[in-house]
Amino acid sequence: MVSRFPDPIRLGLARGWNVHGGPHGPVPERLSCDVAIVGSGAGGGITAELLARAGLSVVIVEEGPLRSSSDFRQLESESYPALYQESAARKTADKAITILQGRCVGGSTTVNWTSSFRTPTPTLAYWREHFGLDGMDPDALAPWFEQVERRLGIDAWLMPPNENNDLLRRGADKLGIRTGEIRRNVRGCWNLGSCGMGCPTNAKQSMLVTTIPAALDAGARLLVQTRAQRLLLPADRVEALECVAVGPDGSASGVATRITARHYVLAGGAINTPALLLRSGAPDPHRRTGLRTFLHPVVISAAVFDDPVEGWKGAPQTIYSDHFLETQPLDGPIGYKLEAPPLHPIIFSTTLPGFGRAQADLLSRFPNTQALLALLRDGFHAESPGGQVRLREDGSPLLDYPLSPFVLEGARRALLSMAEIQFAAGARSVLPVHELAQSCSTWAQARAMIDTLPMQPLLTRVVSAHVMGGCGMAGDTQRGVVGPDGVHWQLANLSVHDGSLFPTSIGANPQLSIYGIVNRLAAGLRQRLGAPATALA
Repeated sequence: MVSRFPDPIRLGLARGWNVHGGPHGPVPERLSCDVAIVGSGAGGGITAELLARAGLSVVIVEEGPLRSSSDFRQLESESYPALYQESAARKTADKAITILQGRCVGGSTTVNWTSSFRTPTPTLAYWREHFGLDGMDPDALAPWFEQVERRLGIDAWLMPPNENNDLLRRGADKLGIRTGEIRRNVRGCWNLGSCGMGCPTNAKQSMLVTTIPAALDAGARLLVQTRAQRLLLPADRVEALECVAVGPDGSASGVATRITARHYVLAGGAINTPALLLRSGAPDPHRRTGLRTFLHPVVISAAVFDDPVEGWKGAPQTIYSDHFLETQPLDGPIGYKLEAPPLHPIIFSTTLPGFGRAQADLLSRFPNTQALLALLRDGFHAESPGGQVRLREDGSPLLDYPLSPFVLEGARRALLSMAEIQFAAGARSVLPVHELAQSCSTWAQARAMIDTLPMQPLLTRVVSAHVMGGCGMAGDTQRGVVGPDGVHWQLANLSVHDGSLFPTSIGANPQLSIYGIVNRLAAGLRQRLGAPATALA
């Protein structure tokens, strides 16, 4: 499908937006501004709109390309190389976890599945108790969440769930497990199901079609296919940001740009932001940078039903269950959130176990296949400390995330829970996504098999689309990289405004947490920079 809708990005470029890099012409060798923002995803987009509309001069640096609805043809073969980090194949150091992260204007908001949850109350309470974040409570954050929810159309999804999601609801209901409906950040959604490949109708209210255009209309400058290479740090402040032009594949072209600003905001995501600080030799007296990086490690269960499921059709995620979060102590055995992921051929085939004839047989049942996923809530227990971002020899980031026995024990319990729900919903067979698993035709058979599976990295298939932490907030320098205001403890003119702020995982899809918390941080930054009060459009 090629969109015939008006393309707001192409219309903006025709109006004269100040965009450079890649096909939009060379980036100037020198730039100066009030605020330089690295990254154009959830945190960078919110910050850019607020500051640009307040009259500050803003430069947004984005490593990925500028793609828009005219380019989104609902094709995995095109979207993954163009819109994702490492073509949707980014891995942890031991290759045991596949990480889906956006790499384009709008970042992961351009390619996520629109699920919108406020930060859970227990998570905020844990942050207050263990990290000294006294202002992080639901009442204090509510106005900031309300603003972004209005701005981005975050509301209840009024259409019936697709069959993939409704099977989660029906199976859970039969077992007495509570489910809920997921709010989505959409306006006029066509219910196509291809959110992960870029929205061809501009219904998804990502940063690509909301805050970034608003910032550009207010005079911000956008540099695309431009990598933030390092910060120049002569003392306790950032002197400049050095960038380099990159090709569509991320290879550096050697053309350098130097940006000087009053303030610098890092919003490149919870792998790239710590990596930039590490490349720059940023002060880190307590060795916190890159530590406690969390993923919500995800395990999956696939089931075959007699009737077609067609999991590629309709809103990707509309039903969830927090039953296995609410029945576990926050700091006890690892809990998990259940959702139903969309199914598309490439992601499906590269995630399923097996090869050759065995996988061909699985793929032949693709239209009748349903999937559940479990987001493991990491970061609340001593045996779930997350991972560590470090640098390869070439300076590129690498996340080392060991899958501990504690986490893998939670993965086993999650596979059991999902299989039971799928059989309760009427599944003909269930296949836990594990290299040694076999399809089971009864719940008793599945339970016996899952109980004996060796839960080890690489054998247990683990994926993630939620990267958090690595530059955690805290009320003191010993426990965090940045303070409660998002400002780096040792660099007075540097802030972090993305998911790397979180001192633990969220326990829910994190995009709305980033939007709401960064909304408050950006308003504070605007005030400190002496700009007039403003709010999101």
